[in-house]
Amino acid sequence: MKPLLGMRVLALDNAADGALARLFDSFGAQVSPVQTPTLADELPRADFLIEGIGLPALRRAGFTRERIEQINPRLIHVSVTTFGSHAPRAEWTGGELIASAMGGTLRVTGDDDRPPVKEALDACWFHADMVAAAGAMASLVELANTGRGQHVDISVQEVAFSRNVNGVLVWQFDRRKLHRVGGALNYGRATVRCIWPLADGFCFHTLMTGRFGAPANQALSDWIDAAGLPNPLRAVDWTQYNRSTLDPQLRREWERAIETFFATRTRQEISTEGRRRGINATVVAEPSDVLADPHLEARKFWASDARGQRKPSRFVAIVAGAQPVQTSARVSDRPGPLSGLRVLDFSWALVGSITTKVLGDLGCDVIKVETRSRPCLSRIDVQVSASRADSFDDKPWFAHLNTSKRSLALDLKLPGSREVLDPLLEWADIVVENFSPGTMAKLGLDYASLQQRNPGVIMVSGSVFGQTGPLAESWGVDGTGAALSGRTFLTGWPDRNPVIPGAVPYGDVIVPYVMAAATSAAVEQRRRTGTGCHIDAAMYEICVQQMHDAIVAAAQGNRPQRHGNDDPGIFHQGVYAAAGDDQWIAICLPSRADWERLCALIGLDPKGSPRDAEPGLNAWSRQHAAHTLMEQLQGAGIAAGVVQDIEDLIERDPQIAARNALIDLQHPLLGTFGHVRTPMSFSASVTAPYRAPSIGEHSLAIAKDLCGLSASRIEELERLGVFR
Repeated sequence: MKPLLGMRVLALDNAADGALARLFDSFGAQVSPVQTPTLADELPRADFLIEGIGLPALRRAGFTRERIEQINPRLIHVSVTTFGSHAPRAEWTGGELIASAMGGTLRVTGDDDRPPVKEALDACWFHADMVAAAGAMASLVELANTGRGQHVDISVQEVAFSRNVNGVLVWQFDRRKLHRVGGALNYGRATVRCIWPLADGFCFHTLMTGRFGAPANQALSDWIDAAGLPNPLRAVDWTQYNRSTLDPQLRREWERAIETFFATRTRQEISTEGRRRGINATVVAEPSDVLADPHLEARKFWASDARGQRKPSRFVAIVAGAQPVQTSARVSDRPGPLSGLRVLDFSWALVGSITTKVLGDLGCDVIKVETRSRPCLSRIDVQVSASRADSFDDKPWFAHLNTSKRSLALDLKLPGSREVLDPLLEWADIVVENFSPGTMAKLGLDYASLQQRNPGVIMVSGSVFGQTGPLAESWGVDGTGAALSGRTFLTGWPDRNPVIPGAVPYGDVIVPYVMAAATSAAVEQRRRTGTGCHIDAAMYEICVQQMHDAIVAAAQGNRPQRHGNDDPGIFHQGVYAAAGDDQWIAICLPSRADWERLCALIGLDPKGSPRDAEPGLNAWSRQHAAHTLMEQLQGAGIAAGVVQDIEDLIERDPQIAARNALIDLQHPLLGTFGHVRTPMSFSASVTAPYRAPSIGEHSLAIAKDLCGLSASRIEELERLGVFR
């Protein structure tokens, strides 16, 4: 199913080469490259304009927003720029490295004895393109209701900042900061190692908290025993394990044993015996491995270019429903481009929760179905001192990720739960879930079953590997997608082991925007055709899309390697120490002319190579405060950015403040604090997110008002434990 078939997208300048253009193409739109001199002639026949130069540059070229609206008032215009089109730094010079530095992701990536190191390829820009896609598709839904197009403005810096939820909450509540820890992840109170050398490569593995991780953790312990190696993990009750509260000394003992064990295993053993045993370990793949993956082959993921070489194709798989239905727009008092749409949310952990947060923040009425017997990981993981292990409602992590939702606590194992659930299945336009494939079918809630009750429903499923293929039911987390796609292998220094590509989640936060974009596109498709659909989003495949250029290079016979902070498409860039402890500045010089301008500014000989000039550049940068250097270089038209930590971002960054990247909401247990907003700005739409719910906060009201149950029946169901 191609939900945008027949629509035309103008891609200005190099926007035609980006991920946003590829996503539009995968949805069936015709993407046409355009240059500024011919833009006025092309705009009247376009549905979308996508560009990466922003409103100030367009204005200088003679295209104000007013003129664009006059030419085509129905146009949806999308800008994706380093700092966004508005606020004090809108006209600063940037790029991928600068956005990563200024957005806080660079700060927590790499080894602590070297400069911070960027993630593989265009990680921040790709993420921003997916956010832009969600904003564009939401605007398309609103266009059908209002007849009005609009501008969607995306700041790559703000999008990068939005990934830092853990960093934000530990600063807000405990005034602590996360630090780069190489091949580990920093979870507030705990640092958990994730990258392990094998006998012939590397693997990703992490011990996970509670019931969610218990089977895989036990499987690893059993395998260590079977290998006859020392095993301090033996006899641990993994259902009680909490990564945030484990004694650090005990963790070090465990990790020494895990390291010894993995050093005796091969990549082949991890892929076969490890998978058979069900441990949470994944080989760190190279791009060539991705091209040969039987799972992607089975899912028919690949397309061919003009030379017959493989390249990534779709972003999501969409299967159309069989029975068209009559649909009509609903009036709602909630503002936002998706106002009037109803979402039944079976999400858990990050992917589904962020998807429905986006939909809710953009105006959907979202009911989150959850249970106290298997609460969301973000309701139980104690990361800050304000939270307690015995409460489901005092976790700022959950609060950040679940704004704009109502909570229905429901034990789906009890027959009486269907009296509450079944009316909601008919109420919903959209059903979102991110359980392991097969789980919804066991509950009688798979797409085929939902269609029988609600033929026009749009079902959205997010998982690591997708709903089909040989790995569909395999265990995986955010780092799994990074490891399998080549992201991990290509992040780090060429003379060292790979590091975690972003010590803040990546797959977990980009997949939701793809899911939200596909959902809104499907809503527009249903409006036109009456047909619902099932959207199958696989984190693995979306991470492979981010690795597009490396995958294409591997298909051409190359072997991409780690480059540290270098970029083959940039004349020179790097991260340099500034005055003070662990203070850094990122500098990007796209051309030799930029290099020569920098040399003139600081008194270096421009004739030599930048590599030869590194000692002088480092000596110069160490003499100055990072923020002073940034202002000086940006004033000279040179792309530079402080490698900001979370304190810089929250307390001192005028761009983040002006874009309202954190919005204050009052929480009943935690008080008022800034919540990460859905990072998109609309010229016409107004959004009004509200705080995340306590577990089951709205159960009884939903049962009465939406399900039509009597007070006596609600009381009986409550006595039976249905609302648990």
